[in-house]
Amino acid sequence: MTEISMGRKVVTLINIFTVAPENQDRLLELLGQATDGVMRKLPGFISANLHRSVDGTRVVNYAQWENREAFEAIFTNPQAVEHMAAIRNLAIGDRHLYEVVSVHGRPQNPPLPPTRRRDGK
Repeated sequence: MTEISMGRKVVTLINIFTVAPENQDRLLELLGQATDGVMRKLPGFISANLHRSVDGTRVVNYAQWENREAFEAIFTNPQAVEHMAAIRNLAIGDRHLYEVVSVHGRPQNPPLPPTRRRDGK
């Protein structure tokens, strides 16, 4: 599963696809098939997360790989290349590899003290 934390030695692929709204569902289907059928079986794959924009014009693939070499090896895998060609027919991708620099979350609230029942007990 995806874990976002500082100091973890992974690379993150963020690929932002621009797609016609009528093709967004099909693109998500193709990306899911590629991930389940090929990518997750490749050495170095950790996880992938697909996101859709609410206006229908974008799909984001947030994927983690053990290292850059594992990610780059997908371009020599015939099945992966075949999936990528079908995806390129539907959308324009803008992919880059990233490293986590910082992680922020909302503060944890301290536990509330026990409450008394209305009858005072």
